[in-house]
Amino acid sequence: MARFVFITGGVVSSLGKGLASAALGALLQARGFSVRLRKLDPYLNVDPGTMSPFEHGEVFVTDDGAETDLDLGHYERFTGVAARMTDSISSGRVYSNVLEKERRGEYLGKTIQVIPHVTNEIKDFIRIGEDEVDFMLCEIGGTVGDIEGLPFFEAIRQFAQEKPRGQCVFMHLTLLPYIGAAGELKTKPTQHSVKELRSIGLAPDILVCRADRPIPAKEREKLALFCNVRPDSVIAALDLKSIYEAPMAYHRQGLDQAVLDAFGISPAPRPNLERWEDVTDRVDTAEGEVRIAVVGKYTQLEDAYKSVSEALTHGGMANRVKVRAEWVDSEIFEREDPSVYLQDFHAILVPGGFGERGTEGMIKAAQFAREKGVPYLGICLGMQIAVIEAARNLAGLKDAGSEEFDHEAGKKRFTPVVYHLKEWVKGNHTVARKVDDDKGGTMRLGAYTAILRPDSKTAKAYGTTEIEERHRHRYEVDGKYREKLEACGMVFAGMSPDGRLPEIIEWKDHPWFVGVQFHPELKSKPFAPAPLFRDFIRAAKEVDRLV
Repeated sequence: MARFVFITGGVVSSLGKGLASAALGALLQARGFSVRLRKLDPYLNVDPGTMSPFEHGEVFVTDDGAETDLDLGHYERFTGVAARMTDSISSGRVYSNVLEKERRGEYLGKTIQVIPHVTNEIKDFIRIGEDEVDFMLCEIGGTVGDIEGLPFFEAIRQFAQEKPRGQCVFMHLTLLPYIGAAGELKTKPTQHSVKELRSIGLAPDILVCRADRPIPAKEREKLALFCNVRPDSVIAALDLKSIYEAPMAYHRQGLDQAVLDAFGISPAPRPNLERWEDVTDRVDTAEGEVRIAVVGKYTQLEDAYKSVSEALTHGGMANRVKVRAEWVDSEIFEREDPSVYLQDFHAILVPGGFGERGTEGMIKAAQFAREKGVPYLGICLGMQIAVIEAARNLAGLKDAGSEEFDHEAGKKRFTPVVYHLKEWVKGNHTVARKVDDDKGGTMRLGAYTAILRPDSKTAKAYGTTEIEERHRHRYEVDGKYREKLEACGMVFAGMSPDGRLPEIIEWKDHPWFVGVQFHPELKSKPFAPAPLFRDFIRAAKEVDRLV
């Protein structure tokens, strides 16, 4: 039966609970334990699938088709354990489940209340798969004191009470601000945060204190005394050059040992940290630098492309180069010549996105990459953009477009090279969708198989002709234009198993130009980079002169 670690946060948000959770998971793995990580989010959206990238950052997609918080991406990247639909839940999903049960009469006419019905639903979620792993790490979103988080805090309090003593540990992440005028780190915000936590029945076993400098012994002793934790359970979370230094940094601070001590696991298995020593070495010993232009529409918030950013870093680590990704707003190219902006980059990446805004600029970026021989990676919308560009400029389809942008009847005449997918095969059954369906969860989501051409760059990258990658989209390239496009030199390098849906396109006479309908960045890890990102950075590295 699993031991449970509940990770909470206080003082301010964005301190790195997700990263701390992921690093702890990696360290427990290094000691030979199996782990699973979960995220409990207090927001009322059913899932982040319909939330603006500017509001919430990236939507991370699992193999089984769940749209989840980006922290699950951190969990996967650090542990290599594929996230599942059952690893993420929000208040919206909890309340939706409770109300559906009430409508079905499962509560036998009782008055539905936060306690016990909502808290029981949360506890049932936490219990899923508890017999499968040694440790279950559950991160509670938001900060202690947030009114929307109270049902989750109450649920984990009850859960710990119901479990045998010593089976649950609480880890609390806080901020130690440095006051320059006083010349010292201040512990009072952390003390108040712990006081708030204890007022709702929770007492931290471990304090993880985010700080921009080492924590003096005096402050550690004060935190231990006033927060009622052991001195060796006050862990410093210092600023790092790279997030991939976190497992080694937390190990040096004694986080994994503190957790094992809290559970009474003694003697603790010795850790094997070779994987993370190698990762850290690759971060520290980069030889040279490549500049990648990420031409997209959500460039104001880097978290909107979090997995893309991390996969580029992984590709750089595989090639021992530093990757400098620069975010370029595609709308600029609708007014100005893209060559002025793009000529100094080693490669161009056009990521996924939704809606018409900025797409004409992306088309110009894809054209620049094709004509100038610049390495190009198009992901999801980025592949569709590359197809539209070729259809317009090479295949004679001057009015080529996408139903996503030009679907309004009578708006303008266009050739739908990209169309709304209304039916596809998932496993052994057919999935159907309509244009006016609700937006949430109505896309082609999760892992699907693609069959690759043996002589393609993609097959060479993966080392196989059959792959499985994650999808998140409503629109597909129309295969009926394949013959016209292939006559121009485009290679349809990957198709769905039934041969209907184009999955990958390449250019025959180009150093490295690949567009994929799926999202290879979602499965990339620092110790196992996504093959396409690895080869994309290798191609960028081989550019011996700036364009």
